[in-house]
Amino acid sequence: MSLEVTSESGEAASRFRGQVLTALGLSAGAAVALGLSRFAYGLLLPPMRADLGWTYVEAGALNTANGAGYIGGALVAALAARRWGAARAFIAGYAVSVLILLLTAVTGNFLALFALRTLGGFSTAFTFILGAALTSAICPAENPRRRGLLVGLYVAGVSIAVLLSGAVVPFVLQEGTHRWPQAWAALGVLGVIGLPFAWAAARRIREPAGGAAATLDRGQLRQLAPTVIGYGLFGAGYVGYMTFIMVLLQSQGGSSGQMIWFWFVLGAVSAVSNLIWGRVLGAFDDGRGPALVFAIAMIGALPVLLYPGPAAMFLSAVIFGGSFMAGPSSITIVVQRQLAPGSWTAAISLLTVSFAFGQAVGPIIGGAISDSTGNVAAGFWTTPILLGAAACANLLQRPPAR
Repeated sequence: MSLEVTSESGEAASRFRGQVLTALGLSAGAAVALGLSRFAYGLLLPPMRADLGWTYVEAGALNTANGAGYIGGALVAALAARRWGAARAFIAGYAVSVLILLLTAVTGNFLALFALRTLGGFSTAFTFILGAALTSAICPAENPRRRGLLVGLYVAGVSIAVLLSGAVVPFVLQEGTHRWPQAWAALGVLGVIGLPFAWAAARRIREPAGGAAATLDRGQLRQLAPTVIGYGLFGAGYVGYMTFIMVLLQSQGGSSGQMIWFWFVLGAVSAVSNLIWGRVLGAFDDGRGPALVFAIAMIGALPVLLYPGPAAMFLSAVIFGGSFMAGPSSITIVVQRQLAPGSWTAAISLLTVSFAFGQAVGPIIGGAISDSTGNVAAGFWTTPILLGAAACANLLQRPPAR
């Protein structure tokens, strides 16, 4: 009897290790989709704006282009997964996303960069949505906390990418702001390194029997409506922070050394906290999980607006960094608790459309306010306002019908 128990325990431990390794492999996709393609833009925005002479609206427009492309990719991700399989579409999205990163290093033409950011948004939507769906399929029958942990590991790839970009970009820019193309190329190389790990992980996952639904029915749409609205508001709020925070800190007199350390703290806290968030969020079956995440992110955006200075800078990095990447984890877990596995990809796609719409609108609103007032802090106030609204919307999400 004891030998049987020991054998079963060993098999369970081995299965869990395999699940963790699979989630970590898929996390390379999350790293490329958000960490290297989207968040690194906030790090590269000050040198690109200085070298290319952009206004705040132009700077925000490139993130809006990325968000618009993300909407397009999110609209067809579930259809692509149904036709070609989630794993195959995920790898295709990953490969194109890396190619876009490398091509961004080739030109300084605004229209060309606008087009590349749009195409990059389309491909990264495929990558992130299908990576999240594959992560959810690693252990669809396991307990919610286990699934929450694996989703947390997947999203932690974004935080690791934030750390890596925080090390690579300043190193490349040591010789001047004109070196921003080389920084984009370096980010593309990081993406290439992660490709074989993501490919191997995607191949190991058995997708849900019967395939994935391409769309949600009317009842499912009503069921998820508060989360869809809240996630869109969150997208608009958080992307304003990630787009303009470095410009804001620079305008407040932050030194290059302080801003590099700010970025490191943001990424490090995010990487560690997301693992904790995964297990915490797994305990909720309604909208309280996302609402808690969005409310803490709102609080994290306030110090740099209310008390400008080094202390506020790092307090914001800790609070915002400790919460913002739990947003995707929180809504993925809501989907897992609310719907059957066959509807997960369609639900995540719908939520990502809302999220991407918010990401497309947020930078333009913030940039326009900053341009009209001549003060980047004025536009930055949209971040906590939108995050607070997102938290309130998600409180309306009811538990699933038993």
